[in-house]
Amino acid sequence: QADLAESGGRLVQAGDSLRLSCAASDRAFDSYAMGWFRQPPGKAREFVAAISSWTGGADYADSVKGRFTIIRADHTLSLQMNSLKPEDTAVYYCAAHSGSGSLYYTASYDFWGQGTQVTVAS
Repeated sequence: QADLAESGGRLVQAGDSLRLSCAASDRAFDSYAMGWFRQPPGKAREFVAAISSWTGGADYADSVKGRFTIIRADHTLSLQMNSLKPEDTAVYYCAAHSGSGSLYYTASYDFWGQGTQVTVAS
């Protein structure tokens, strides 16, 4: 089992950059596809980005495409967020996907971190 822990969330200003990290408790993380999701205040959890375990291919929600980059290196998952907007305010979660199901859906992920709060002030 891969236990996940996010870090890096904080209060920033619109236009700032921020990098979130996700650490796994063991190397099982390396064989999982990984994703970032977020949950804005009062809303459902939504897909942000995902990266394959084998090809390294990545995909992004339209709302973050061109501004966010998911990175997988040295057994750590990161989310580089540039040009942040107030609507990016949310709790951000990393998650591990071990097998079947679309990478876009929360139900397809097996393991989740506890989340880290990102607040973007206007």
